[in-house]
Amino acid sequence: MPKAPSSTPMVSIQRPCYAMASTDGQSADITMYGQIVDTQPTDWWTGEPIPGQYIIESEFLSDLQQVEHCSEITIRMDSVGGDAGVSILIHNRLRELAAKGTKLTCIVDGVAMSGGSLIMCACDTVKANPSSLVMIHKCWSLIWGNYNADELRKAADANDAWDKSQVSIYKRKTGLSETVLLHMMSDTTYMTGKEAVEKGFANELLDDAEPVEISASADRQTIYAKGHALHLRPGTKLPGNIPMAKAAAPATATANTPAAPAAQSNEGGHTTMATTIEELRKENPELCRQLEQSASEQASQNERTRLSEIDEVANLFDPTMVQEAKYGKTACDARELAFRAAKAAAAQGHEFLKNLAADNQTSGAQGVEAVPGASATGDPESLPDATGNAPKTPAERMAAADAAVAALLDGDEKK
Repeated sequence: MPKAPSSTPMVSIQRPCYAMASTDGQSADITMYGQIVDTQPTDWWTGEPIPGQYIIESEFLSDLQQVEHCSEITIRMDSVGGDAGVSILIHNRLRELAAKGTKLTCIVDGVAMSGGSLIMCACDTVKANPSSLVMIHKCWSLIWGNYNADELRKAADANDAWDKSQVSIYKRKTGLSETVLLHMMSDTTYMTGKEAVEKGFANELLDDAEPVEISASADRQTIYAKGHALHLRPGTKLPGNIPMAKAAAPATATANTPAAPAAQSNEGGHTTMATTIEELRKENPELCRQLEQSASEQASQNERTRLSEIDEVANLFDPTMVQEAKYGKTACDARELAFRAAKAAAAQGHEFLKNLAADNQTSGAQGVEAVPGASATGDPESLPDATGNAPKTPAERMAAADAAVAALLDGDEKK
């Protein structure tokens, strides 16, 4: 069994979502609360790091070297998993330490799902709370593009290989057959702490442990455990038997006052009394960090949604207006962009009609006859005659007609 030299210094490593500590050089505690990734995720639009609780491969393995001399290592787990390759790598490094004599213990504080369950199974002793959750499933992969049948079969073969790799890990831990494990993985099996012990994934049920409140978000894509919000991959849904998180009691909104989620408001029997961000940061810095992180994540998601909605209608509007809506000083969403475009079109139409009326007035077009050879009234008799004499009024024409009739009658009488 490995022994630490007497001169071994204390180890205290604090990352955003995990910690490693050793005070005596003989035993170490590792807290793993987060998603397992190979690199820091970045925003596709901005290239900026995406806020979140990430256990990054290079950081974790580097930090693990500082405690690998310890004879006992205890891992406290609360993870929905993440990258299968990284999870298997961490599992194998832990098994390497176990082969050298290190005693590995895992305590499932909240959930050990997907890749988290692989790391959990590296430990010879696994302790679970009655309300803990352990989940195993077959490999998922994202396919994007155009593929023929052969290429899709090759992708399926690769997934089968990943599944076999995970089955070997679960089989060593549980003693279950490959057939049983593959069926459980195909069904995406969720197990409570008691069920995990019964199936061999855990060794001990912590009956005297404080119950862990586990709940799901309304869209069943986020699980809350021990005050932590753990987000599942897009398209993944939690089963219906996990209760939905209770909504916080309504309260009058005040400036600079956070509304803490119900799952985080009374953790461990401690009631938060803070009424402002500053007070909360002093009283419960971890809860304050979680709230600020959640707000940052939501803001990033809202911004991606805003830009995506604008892109969907961008070809309907002036490019300059679209650019201003996306990145200008008066940036807005797609609805406001449509409203601005409608106002601009209305103003442009009004100005066009105004200019048209002015041009018509200036040109004298109102005095132009509508029909060639006819007056504005459409009566040819109202036009000047061949000698240029002004046209007669209706009364004058009537008088001339009467005179012509009278002259005709007089002529008949003389005969």
